[in-house]
Amino acid sequence: MNASAQTHLPESQPILERVSGRVGEDVLEKAASGVRLTEAEIVALYHLPLTEVASVAHRLRLERTNPEVVTFLIDRNINYTNICNVGCNFCAFYRTERQKDSYTLDYLQISHKIRELEAVGGTRILLQGGVNPKLPLEYYTGMLRHIKQNHPTIRIEAFSPEEILGFEKFFNLDAGEVLDILIEAGLDGLPGAGGEILEDEVREKAAPARIRTFDWFRILDLAQRKGLYTIATMVIGFGESLEQRAHHFGIIREQQDKALARGERGFAGFAMWTLQTENTRLAGKAPGASAFEYLQNLAISRIALDNIPNIQASWPAQGFKVAQAALYYGANDVGSTMLEENVVSAAGKHDRHNATVRELVRIASDAGFTPAQRNSWFEIIKYPDVAEVLKVQEPETSFARV
Repeated sequence: MNASAQTHLPESQPILERVSGRVGEDVLEKAASGVRLTEAEIVALYHLPLTEVASVAHRLRLERTNPEVVTFLIDRNINYTNICNVGCNFCAFYRTERQKDSYTLDYLQISHKIRELEAVGGTRILLQGGVNPKLPLEYYTGMLRHIKQNHPTIRIEAFSPEEILGFEKFFNLDAGEVLDILIEAGLDGLPGAGGEILEDEVREKAAPARIRTFDWFRILDLAQRKGLYTIATMVIGFGESLEQRAHHFGIIREQQDKALARGERGFAGFAMWTLQTENTRLAGKAPGASAFEYLQNLAISRIALDNIPNIQASWPAQGFKVAQAALYYGANDVGSTMLEENVVSAAGKHDRHNATVRELVRIASDAGFTPAQRNSWFEIIKYPDVAEVLKVQEPETSFARV
């Protein structure tokens, strides 16, 4: 993924060499007016000048969210086990049970990590792990109860759809029963991990045992019906076509329509990043995606997902500078501190494991926005004193982690 890659676009069938003149203007005018685009029109956006697409995306962002504010969340990723039987080709984090560096955390180790989050004013943990067939259901329910008892102010958003699918198989329960048991024990929401590209043709090539599109939506639909937090996600760079990217947006939008029509909150937001392959079995096989493609796809997501107001910028995969630029390509949020990101960094072989509050505040304020700390539902908790936050001395290299 080098600078020359910025002009690369995946193969599109049928190939549109160029969308220009009246056709392109019509699509942009329709998008700018807030009229929903068809999937074919979404594909057309990829062939228009990025500056024009970004201009429309930013205008829509200013209309759909507070135009002066960029939000962030103080949270922590906790990977309770790295033992996994799925074995995705793009994952460098998972281990088999026999590997020496495989692990499963006990409750006291998890509590220690949460206390570090509480010390910096955190409000949420993202609790995810590998699909570990050796752990009993009681491990998970006991873990949730332990966290709620010892850390009552912390929201628990845990277990990706892939993990819930594993629980169905391991415990001979359907997803609805699994979720009811976990909710009773303290579960507040599900992360959106496992979305990648919601096209089974792509998923089969990248990870044959990976959760399929139907099950991903089936489980998140159940979670939304039960009032749990959910978020929509996307990862580009598998070699997917533009039509497949557009269809990914289309079916996420369709699911959001269903949830909102039922009076539910649906997806709280949308997060997208680029595939990291440097340390995985897909290195040299999947094309990945450049910063240009990331910003392009982000801008198109803002236009396509007309029923999801909150769009996150991604610093773990893209770096802080690209994440800051994303605030003018449709994003209204810079994500979260994470404190301990292990999966993307392992695949990408880089050291972006966490962000400090100072770094996220600086990204927003230097871009000309008012930083605001939010909760999981993108509701503002407080506006930090920017001058006071920026007084904190951190290594000069921290913001330059690109």
